[in-house]
Amino acid sequence: MARDAHEIGVELNFGVLKVNAKWNPTQEEKKAAWDLYVELVTRISVFPLGKDEGSDREALSSLYELFQSTRKVLKSYGPDIAVSDKKSNSFSVAYLAIGVLNYGLRPFMAKWHPRLIEHEATRGADISKIKHEREWSEHDAFRKELEKLQQELLKYSECLADGAGVPRIFEEQKTALSVTAK
Repeated sequence: MARDAHEIGVELNFGVLKVNAKWNPTQEEKKAAWDLYVELVTRISVFPLGKDEGSDREALSSLYELFQSTRKVLKSYGPDIAVSDKKSNSFSVAYLAIGVLNYGLRPFMAKWHPRLIEHEATRGADISKIKHEREWSEHDAFRKELEKLQQELLKYSECLADGAGVPRIFEEQKTALSVTAK
């Protein structure tokens, strides 16, 4: 597969995985990047939750669905989108996506999913799910880590938009919505 002439800088930091590389997407990678981008920016993964907004369970479920849809995209495009050239520090979209799954989403979900399940099991019938969730002793820590993950996923979404050759829709919408709200 021929690589395009444009080169994209990639900087991601998921603690264990730090990527500072370049990416020259092939045509197939551009298509895959678009599919991955749509999955990413239409979920809670890049949209911050206000203090009294949303649900921790729904956030975890959305991240789980992102994990599943990313795997589906990678399988549907096959090995052609997985060719990297580590000698020139150039990576493929599959390499980046798998890194995000294994070093960003997986550790976050592995840590927080069981903890939330344990807390959910203590809810009495007389309290709403959301109220019980907000009373969780780890609610604030969960939200803080979620926000940190979202910041890295936002960088990843920007990389995917650049790789797909499309405007960073999330940024444009955010700006447009704040202008309209005035």
